[in-house]
Amino acid sequence: MKLTRVIGIGAALLVAGCGRVVDLEPAAGQPLPVKPMMARTTPSPEDLLKIPTYAKPDRVDELMKRSEPRAHDPFNLPPPTGGAAPSLPPGQAPGPTQDEAEPAPGMPVTPTPSPGD
Repeated sequence: MKLTRVIGIGAALLVAGCGRVVDLEPAAGQPLPVKPMMARTTPSPEDLLKIPTYAKPDRVDELMKRSEPRAHDPFNLPPPTGGAAPSLPPGQAPGPTQDEAEPAPGMPVTPTPSPGD
């Protein structure tokens, strides 16, 4: 029991030592990044670490003052029932099926071989 406490305290001390805070600086002999092409000046390390506004937008806390009905959405359809496919409107002939497929424009029409050939 005592050994596990000693190991736990030792692990906590080791982890606590990893949290040292130091100002960021370029490595020895390494320069800062070059000036961006359209920038007026070379950004400082603080400028490079600053979070841009588009990465952390302001929160809108405005609550609804009154409830309003939603506008009609023509694409808000009920789920399909899994029944038969809808019928065609009157006066329209069904299109070709796989067996009756028409050749592409410019392609020769070849007769399909019959099962006895």
